[in-house]
Amino acid sequence: MALLADTAGAVVTDRVIQSLPQLQAATYIGRGKVGELKGLVSMRAADLVIFDDDLSPVQLRNLEKELGCKLVDRSGLILDIFAQRAKTSAAKAQVELAQLEYLRTRLTRQWTHLSRQKGGIGTKGPGETQIETDRRLIRDRIAVLKDKLEKIDRQRTTQRKGRSLHTRVSLVGYTNAGKSTLMNSLAGAEVHAEDRLFATLDATTRLVYLARNKQVLLSDTVGFIRKLPHRLIESFKSTLDEVRESDLLLHVVDVTHPARDEQIRVVNETLEEIGALDKPTLMVFNKVDALASPDELAGLRASLPTESVFVSASRAIGLDHLKERIIEVMEANFVETEVILPAAEGRILTHIHSVAEVISQEYVFATGADGGEPIPAVRLHFRTAPQHYEDLKIQLNQLSRLTV
Repeated sequence: MALLADTAGAVVTDRVIQSLPQLQAATYIGRGKVGELKGLVSMRAADLVIFDDDLSPVQLRNLEKELGCKLVDRSGLILDIFAQRAKTSAAKAQVELAQLEYLRTRLTRQWTHLSRQKGGIGTKGPGETQIETDRRLIRDRIAVLKDKLEKIDRQRTTQRKGRSLHTRVSLVGYTNAGKSTLMNSLAGAEVHAEDRLFATLDATTRLVYLARNKQVLLSDTVGFIRKLPHRLIESFKSTLDEVRESDLLLHVVDVTHPARDEQIRVVNETLEEIGALDKPTLMVFNKVDALASPDELAGLRASLPTESVFVSASRAIGLDHLKERIIEVMEANFVETEVILPAAEGRILTHIHSVAEVISQEYVFATGADGGEPIPAVRLHFRTAPQHYEDLKIQLNQLSRLTV
């Protein structure tokens, strides 16, 4: 919560904790704690109080009246950060939709006008109060944004279909785990990365060469966080579709974080919520250069799953091993086959060399099913990804009806 507040631009002066057997319907916290909080607000001349949970509209209104300053709950704070970070048209529309869905249930008579009223016929119904007008404006704007996001979703779906011949890998993980830095190191890209929460909101995709004839499309996605507002997950559907449609997930974890296990659990819960928990996943423990000693790293290696990879994205440590592990996962599903093709079919032969691992190649003379004079041919033994094999299969069936 302190990191979220700092990311939003707030200066944290105090932290107040309360354990209650039962939440108070009117004020969320107990009356005594309200009085303590009011004294702190007065002493610090604070202009903002942030709650680490979502408050109801009634609780927000009652607490603001008691404390005499602005209140923000967890969802409101995260939405504010997303609004600050949104740069592209798609991200701005996604965040605005989530904000309006959040605001719609929290309008009170202490509203701030969403739009200056204009004169003219049909702009305001008879007897319509300002709060009703604001609600109507919100409904209208939500409809416009949903229509805009549906168009963006269709465009991105078309783009993803165009990438179907590549193995698609997505970086997922808790916010600030180092996904964008890892993306930059692997792809030589210039994706915005900084030591702040939610530095990335848009999915960025780059082609990454792992080895000869082995490349993947790597996507950097928005970071997950504890109690991520559900309306944000819904708004970022087109961005999270990138995760759902990936062939492999790289779950990036900040190995130095004291709440590392909790963060892993939160990410897995979010993946389950968006329907991507069953995807093949490789655990990537980042920031090993920040560990206190080599002994600490050795202890972690012994305690964590053996197939885990340990890297430092900022210092390019362990990236070769990570690439090897990605290739191993890719090749687990490779299709291996042998064909005999006419040597004159240079285009298809070149294409096979570009998308497959050629195990052996032999020049021979071969005849077709109908006999005739032998022709120069090439016997190829190769292995390739299933999507490449499906793309090649029709052409191979037509051309490879030869026998030596």
